[in-house]
Amino acid sequence: MGLTAGVLAIDAGNSKTDVAVVAHDGTLLASARGAGFRPPAVGLDAAMSALTEAVERALDTAGVREVAHVSACLANADLPVEERRLTAAVTGKGWGASVEVHNDTFAILRAGVSEPRGVAVVCGAGINCVGMLPDGRTARFPAVGRISGDWGGGWALAEEALWHAARASDGRGSPTALSLALPGHFGLPDMPSLIEALHLERVDPARRHELTPVLFAVAAEGDAVAGAIVDRQAEEIVSMAVVALRRLGLLEEETPVVLGGGVLAARHTRLDVGIRELLAARAPKAVPRVVTGRPVLGAALLGLDRLGAGAGARERVRSHLGE
Repeated sequence: MGLTAGVLAIDAGNSKTDVAVVAHDGTLLASARGAGFRPPAVGLDAAMSALTEAVERALDTAGVREVAHVSACLANADLPVEERRLTAAVTGKGWGASVEVHNDTFAILRAGVSEPRGVAVVCGAGINCVGMLPDGRTARFPAVGRISGDWGGGWALAEEALWHAARASDGRGSPTALSLALPGHFGLPDMPSLIEALHLERVDPARRHELTPVLFAVAAEGDAVAGAIVDRQAEEIVSMAVVALRRLGLLEEETPVVLGGGVLAARHTRLDVGIRELLAARAPKAVPRVVTGRPVLGAALLGLDRLGAGAGARERVRSHLGE
């Protein structure tokens, strides 16, 4: 069958996968949603199997078996060796004449800018930052956790809140309202009860992420310890953005800094204001903006960029997949 579609756009995160089949002129031909993409947890074969199910549903709906270009923005494509491995896996599926794999942070960046130029910081379950220029140059970090110098994201914020609350409860740390608010979220009276419940898994360990909004609520009420954690998150976000801007030579140019992910999309006032104030001091020409739209839009735009599509195609796909 001929190439009747231009781009197969894939945004595969840890929790879900979004797929879109887009014509050369930016028209959305089909879309599908599937399970999360977690090769480190389930293995590459199982992860690719889940991805394949969503992609083939979208291709079937579009009535095509092959596209001109596959633009895949995938979670866990953090290192060049991982990108090469995932590129080979996607290429082997035969979905497109060409394949390009990016870390999924690039999808959020491209969704938030009018051209492939800018920096994005994503703060969701974890934290990452990338930058790109129209000539293809990029800036990025390994972003594999504390061993690569990262701090923050929803999971780490919850862990930090628990650490401070435990120490406040037993006298090793400064007093904080977190020591009552965190156990209270689970209907427990105090930190010893919560520590025991988490340790013995009477509270599912996966529910720790629920404590991140509690942290922000306590910080908003003026608690010094909670506020300091939020301020550190702002510092980490801005530090990554400024380094990426510097690497790309963009500190002296007006440049968008796209902010995405659940923690940033929630627009917590203290974090939001802290980021903007720090950016104004360290990168005055940076233009921060929060993006809450579907990252699969960014994957589609990257694909249309690769095919040399015009402004009309880009606007059309935004009308289909944008916020």
